[in-house]
Amino acid sequence: MTKRASDVSVSPPRRRNKYVVAPLVLIAANVVLFALFFVWPAVIGLVYSFTNYTGVGAFQFIGLDNYHNLFGDSTFYDALTRTLLYAVLFVPLNFALSLLAANLLVSKHAKGASVARVLFFIPWLLSPIVVGVLWRWLFGENFGLVNYVIEKLGGSAVPWQSNADLSLIVVVVAASWAWTGFSMLLFIAAIKNVPVSYYEAASLDGAGPWRQFISITLPSIAPTSFIVILLNTINAMKEYPLFVALNNGGPGTSNNLMVQYIYETGFKRGQIGYASAASFVLMLILMAVAIIQLIVNRRVENR
Repeated sequence: MTKRASDVSVSPPRRRNKYVVAPLVLIAANVVLFALFFVWPAVIGLVYSFTNYTGVGAFQFIGLDNYHNLFGDSTFYDALTRTLLYAVLFVPLNFALSLLAANLLVSKHAKGASVARVLFFIPWLLSPIVVGVLWRWLFGENFGLVNYVIEKLGGSAVPWQSNADLSLIVVVVAASWAWTGFSMLLFIAAIKNVPVSYYEAASLDGAGPWRQFISITLPSIAPTSFIVILLNTINAMKEYPLFVALNNGGPGTSNNLMVQYIYETGFKRGQIGYASAASFVLMLILMAVAIIQLIVNRRVENR
């Protein structure tokens, strides 16, 4: 018996889902740029780290010699130690300043909060070179405004540039000033997402502002805190232009951080292979820091 035409189900022509194609098209450019400007240079750098490449001419593969020499280089350890010290000083200071500013600006008693947010955010828009020049005018040893005021008040000029520790502290404060606006905005968004009912219930139980901040605000913004600490740590470990503009890693080479060490080794001394090995060591350190922070954050969230 032959089926009637109406009984035969005709499936519609298969059409590719536009919601699958569109995202692929939109991210294609990013994938190409990522491969071109990140993956390819990373692969080239990894290859160079096993060679004696000087930047010109041919090169020879020398195995792990660059890494072996690097771990016996006292200058490398000095730069790494100074980089870690800078991160240890910068990250907590920036975290505290930005969290304090965010709490003050979201307070119902705050006046002119919108203007204050803009003023706090402006330094983050400035180039690190501009920030460095501004703070050099402030803390220049012979011409800085701060020493001028100190001397006018009868004191002695402070060696902001010729003392290695003071020079590092000036950069830490300048970087915290420049980055506070960005971290502050993240904290403001996180604090505003905390349900008001939590604070109302805590007030009924007699909890004061400090107790509410410790027991409600800090746990509620833990994911944002993790992001702020992670971004600031990575930024600190890669800091370079601010140091160059403010004190050029000085006095001498006492405040040369890892990126400055890599730059001078690769481009001033023509040791591209050696500098590539140092770059990959820095990358491994950053990956380790990120993984450790991810593990700690996950354990905190699972409590």
